[in-house]
Amino acid sequence: MKYSGNFISVIIPAYNEEGNILILTERLHKVLDQFSEFEIIFIDDGSNDNTLNNIKIVTENFKNIKYISFTRNFGHQNALRAGINYAKGNCIISMDADLQHPPELLPLFIEKWNQGYDIVYSVRSDNNKTSWIKKLTSNTFYRILNFISDIKIEQGAADFRLIDRKVADCLNTMPESDIFYRGMLNWLGFKSIGIRYCAEKRKFGRSKYSYGKMFSLATRGITSLSIKPLKISTYLGLIIASLSIIFAFYAVFIKLFTDRAIQGWSSILIMICFIGGIQLIMIGILGEYIGRIFLETKKRPDYIIKESNLNY
Repeated sequence: MKYSGNFISVIIPAYNEEGNILILTERLHKVLDQFSEFEIIFIDDGSNDNTLNNIKIVTENFKNIKYISFTRNFGHQNALRAGINYAKGNCIISMDADLQHPPELLPLFIEKWNQGYDIVYSVRSDNNKTSWIKKLTSNTFYRILNFISDIKIEQGAADFRLIDRKVADCLNTMPESDIFYRGMLNWLGFKSIGIRYCAEKRKFGRSKYSYGKMFSLATRGITSLSIKPLKISTYLGLIIASLSIIFAFYAVFIKLFTDRAIQGWSSILIMICFIGGIQLIMIGILGEYIGRIFLETKKRPDYIIKESNLNY
């Protein structure tokens, strides 16, 4: 079901965010009450605290709040997919539940959308409170991703964005389960514009993105957008093979035409360790792609809904 006019959907993945639900809802309503029609959809991503109960409480106070609850934690990107699947607005805004995405920025998103932009994305600006390791890992991720991939993503781009209904419809036709929306949206090629913002301080709870999860997201982003890592392994193999042949000729020359004996085996040991390390890295890269092919062939659902108050 689609509404005519400027019906706005806001989708909010939430995982163990019990302390932020009420505050976020009140701030959103202050911003969205100026628009005639809107809905807010919380996606409870298998929380094990009181997040779902608090969402149910706010649904009793605000009629335009809906929720979807997963049977377990399926991940942030899959929670976004569920929101996009079920949102019925002419535009869909995605934001996190941790209050680091300021709701007061939504009117600017909508203004840019009304000016004709199909995608309005946010770009996070680091401030003095951002840790150096967070800045380093973020910068490294975007540099590697943009170097390897044919799709360029602006450094600091976040999942705090607005997409037009036609963009959402395109995303809903893309069947892959290996989701990385920042890359997928750039791949679609719709007219887009970025808006810079400073992330607010988290009020309750703690970040759910450990370094392991960030590494997993980076790996997903790289492997879902490009096959260049596989090509790099081919080039490295050719280079190492060429160097090995040169070294072999050098060793034969030393043996046959000089009286210098090669002392020790340190050079051979270093070469074996180097080649072995490169081989293991390349096997790991190949394994990442094979593993994702394996998951795609299963055709399992991206998420399973335990309960919801959606009535359409």
